[in-house]
Parts: sequence; C-alpha cells; structure tokens
Amino acid sequence: MPVTQEDGELDSLVRKRIRALRVAQGWSLEELAGRAKVSQSTLSRIENGRRRLALDQLVTLARALDTSLDQLVETASDDIVSNPMIDGAHGQMRWPIKAEPGMTVIRQRLTEPPPDNPSRLRAHPGREWLVVLSGTAILLLGNRRLRIETNQAAEFPTMLPHAIGAEGGPCELLGIFDRDARRGHQRGEGAEQTNRPTPPPGQSLP
Repeated sequence: MPVTQEDGELDSLVRKRIRALRVAQGWSLEELAGRAKVSQSTLSRIENGRRRLALDQLVTLARALDTSLDQLVETASDDIVSNPMIDGAHGQMRWPIKAEPGMTVIRQRLTEPPPDNPSRLRAHPGREWLVVLSGTAILLLGNRRLRIETNQAAEFPTMLPHAIGAEGGPCELLGIFDRDARRGHQRGEGAEQTNRPTPPPGQSLP
C-alpha cells in the first residue's frame, strides 16, 4: 500500500533519510540494494523520487539500514527549542529530554570542593553522565578520587557512593541523569535542606 502525504514533505524526508543512512554506512546503491533484496535501479528511483514509496519496501529498507520503520518516517516536533528551568536555590539550569521521559539535563556551577566526610557520599539507583564545561572538577566515586578537566566527561552508575566538587576555583558542569539518578539527587537535596541547622533569632546561615 503506497505511503502518501498531501504536501509531499514526508515523502521527500524519507527519501533523503534513506540516502543519508546509506551514505553514512559507506554503502553504494548496489550494496544496499543487495541487502534489501531490491534491484539497484529500483533503489535509485526510490532515492531520486521517481518511484512511489510502498510500505513493504520501507519495512525492507528499514531492516537493511538497521533501523525501524517508525524511525525511518519520524518527523520533528514543533517544540524543538526549549528554555531552561532555573533552580536558583541550587544554582542549576534544567532541561527535560522529551525523547526519554524522566531523563534530565542539568547545568550547574560548583564552587566548593567535594566533602571530606565519606558519610556525605550518596548512592542510589540510576546512571549519570557529565562533562566539565570550564574549570576542574573532582569526582569521588567509591574509594576513587578522579580529576575531570575542561572538556573531559565521566559516566558512572550512581549505585556507587559519589560526590563531586570543584578544584582550584569554580567549575561548570553539564550532566545527564536518568529517572532514577535524578530522583536520588532530588531526595538528597531535600535531605540536605531538612538537615540544615536553624539559625538563632536575628541571624542567618552562611
């Protein structure tokens, strides 16, 4: 059954995507045609828009290109650009990742070194990835002390006790947290606020 689109945009997008995926793999028309079990001339006409797209052909081509039919015909949503949510209390910017519900991107500026007390290291389910945008960060991970410099990245399971801080001045991080890791950090932030001592009347905490 032919796949049609009134304005032709989806049709054109799919054709360009098939060619781009083929080129990215380093395959010639002949190589992809052989993998998809279609003639080279048929594949050429599909890419160049001289042959109508059929659902059975798209399924076969998607499989040959090591992707899915959904990804082959996927279009971008209207809300591509988004603004961060500002968390002034923790000095963070946050962006949710729409394609992966529960995942969050966080930009954070650190000024303090990591804690000296091992009891302040946190462990919780999940996984975290981070890159240092500027400065130098120190990652305490289990029994290890790792130095992460500008443009270096780290990825680790958050079930390992961990904490991170700055070395020799402020540093900025960009982190990606899965759902479990983000929940673990939110619980930790809440506990820190709950455990802060109450200042005497007329005074404030640093």
